[in-house]
Amino acid sequence: MSHEIRLAFAHPSERADATAPDGPLDRISVRDHIVEVEIGAFQAERGVTQRVCFNVVVEVRPITDPLDDDVDRILSYDKVTEAIAAELAEERLNLLETLSERIAERILWEPQAVRTFVRIEKLDRGPGALGVEIVRSVDDLATNPVAHHTDTTPHPHVVFLTNAAIRSPNLGRWLDQLEQRAEPVILCVGMSDTAPPRTGHTMTQRRVDLLAIEQNAWVLAGRDDRCVVVNTRTELDWAMKNGQISVWAPSKIVLDAVDGPSTGPDDPVALAAWFSGHIDASDLLLIGETPPASGADVPILVQDIAQSGL
Repeated sequence: MSHEIRLAFAHPSERADATAPDGPLDRISVRDHIVEVEIGAFQAERGVTQRVCFNVVVEVRPITDPLDDDVDRILSYDKVTEAIAAELAEERLNLLETLSERIAERILWEPQAVRTFVRIEKLDRGPGALGVEIVRSVDDLATNPVAHHTDTTPHPHVVFLTNAAIRSPNLGRWLDQLEQRAEPVILCVGMSDTAPPRTGHTMTQRRVDLLAIEQNAWVLAGRDDRCVVVNTRTELDWAMKNGQISVWAPSKIVLDAVDGPSTGPDDPVALAAWFSGHIDASDLLLIGETPPASGADVPILVQDIAQSGL
């Protein structure tokens, strides 16, 4: 009995270890994540915020393929904190029980998740922490009605900059205007005016050309500190949700894509158009005199660099 009582108040990670059905699974955890939020059924809890502490453990399927130190191959901690933020933003709730159920369900829709422990505690309602803890697994999703979840996926503006636009003295002003947009912004570039080395082999040339685009992305980042070069989908998702202006370094996403672009990096506008569809962008804006790509899945706007506004 004393062992059961100790486990009842132990951290969720200890409970996960003790109750694993077929031996312990790999786990990720978020500890002592504190958010100020309005929640509660009592009148004294309405119209005010209080500190709420989240401790979450997610058991995940082991990765069988080589990890290669690749952030896109794992269940990111951001998915846990984003699940918390998304459910808190959905509506005001009375019960921690409701909130924990919704957070657990959102986490378990991630492909790698197997089981999750969610502990939520109010820190300001008494001398100690008052809370609930639940355990849910992917099997529970099959037996429970599917709840509606608001789509929190951002639909960014993708902006392609020609080399002339990168060099333009108006670059800073354009970035000022892009920062004011409600949706996140991702910048794309092509290769520099200096031709990359020729390899004489199609596959190796593709990689060289992709790296040449990435070199130009770093050139753009050097023009303005607000431009941050990113190359993984995990980094892009984080950047879009945190208001960062990203410059896309294409190698990893292009080479990892099952349905990759039909054109090569020597057609950077077509590559940007493919990328826009790949991430479900709202539109693609071309700044410069480059003609739009044909067959794009998103609306394309073209602006000459001589024009004064976006």
